[in-house]
Amino acid sequence: MDGVIADVIEQMFRYDEKDFGRRKTWEEAIGKMESEVFPNVRKYVFSKGFFRMAPVIEGSREIVYELSKRYEVFIVSAATEFPQSISEKQEWLHEHFPFINWQQMVFCGSKTIIEADIMIDDHFKNLDHFKKNTILFSQPHNLLKDAGRHKRANSWKEIGEMLLP
Repeated sequence: MDGVIADVIEQMFRYDEKDFGRRKTWEEAIGKMESEVFPNVRKYVFSKGFFRMAPVIEGSREIVYELSKRYEVFIVSAATEFPQSISEKQEWLHEHFPFINWQQMVFCGSKTIIEADIMIDDHFKNLDHFKKNTILFSQPHNLLKDAGRHKRANSWKEIGEMLLP
């Protein structure tokens, strides 16, 4: 969910700018983990409203809607690390993805329990264990890394081209 349909990177840029008075650039974040770029990231992700007010990643709503017509779609989030995020993420999904019902939302601690045909994620730790088809969604922290066995997608338009022929 985070970094794939919810633009938490943009949210971090916004929070960081409020804290430090200067908006960092995408280029400053390329190849670095969020904690390297945003010194207060732990404070941000535990802040009330951080997940609830995150912007939607461009194109995700439309493509996920089209995917839901052809596939059984589940939104999976390792949300239990940030307990306050569970209700915020559920509210966020109801608002921005109303076609995803509560039975299609999976909040867990580790995505290693997930078995499906396709997983889209921005972190290798969630994709590497996955046995079937994987799509690495580009975010600053993974841009300099080789996608390996995963297909890389730089946008939801590209995901649509892969999965909605």
